[in-house]
Amino acid sequence: MSIIEPEIEKVDRSSRSLRYLEHGWPTDLCRWHAHEEYELHLIVETRGKAFVGDYIGEFKAGDLFMTGPNLPHNWITDQVWSKPLDVRDMLIQFSHDSVEKLTEGFPEFSQVLKMLQLAQSGIYFEGFNPTFARGHMESIRDNTGVERILAFIRFLVRLNEHAEKKTLSITRLIQPEGGSKHARIAEVVDHVTGHFYDDFSVSQAAEMANMTEITFSRNFQSVTGHSFIEFLNRVRIGQACGMLYASDDQITSIAQEVGYRNLANFNRHFLKLRGMTPSEYRESARKDLAPKRVSLI
Repeated sequence: MSIIEPEIEKVDRSSRSLRYLEHGWPTDLCRWHAHEEYELHLIVETRGKAFVGDYIGEFKAGDLFMTGPNLPHNWITDQVWSKPLDVRDMLIQFSHDSVEKLTEGFPEFSQVLKMLQLAQSGIYFEGFNPTFARGHMESIRDNTGVERILAFIRFLVRLNEHAEKKTLSITRLIQPEGGSKHARIAEVVDHVTGHFYDDFSVSQAAEMANMTEITFSRNFQSVTGHSFIEFLNRVRIGQACGMLYASDDQITSIAQEVGYRNLANFNRHFLKLRGMTPSEYRESARKDLAPKRVSLI
């Protein structure tokens, strides 16, 4: 969503289905970028700011993330870490097609696809044991051929079993899955993401989905993982983040453009969802993402 455009990275997978990479800090590999592949990313050393889509938050050594296709991301170490590091990051990149084809042959693996859907918004695996995470990464790094693929599958299975998966950027867009419930919820999601600036109540959303309010609220929570009001606020705040990145418009004007008639209400929701004020977010994003202002990426 950011109009600070990410660099598009092309990953060569012509001779391999997985790409393993580790790098230190500082390095040219650390920059605001995106690629078609999913990425599992383990922070080995340091702490700093994580940027995933419209999300800005803190990271520390041992944190494990997954980003989805074309989702911009970067991890910027705090300046207090002045000495260069040999290994700050361990990461694996893989395609959706690879996992999808695996589920065609082994339907039991299809549960992992639900985790990949979450990754379209970025996932932080809260509380995942960093020693285990590094062990899995090293197993993938140190093996080749079929053994490397098996090590990767074991890691995905463990991650899928992990209960605490925190989504980072705005809520994923729900794709119809053939069932009428998903299709009707998807219609509401599409309307909200295209008309987020309009007043749109739960009762109006339920009417669009041809459900009672109670049934709609239960189904919407089940499909998206959020209540309708939570989802609407996340979409609006996500849109505001892009505007804060890209323009010098007054915050009052941005609040109104994304659907908030009251500035205090906008500030309250922004602080709740982003952990900082809109002005702090603007300053942080521009300072750390704009290439001309970032010396280490």
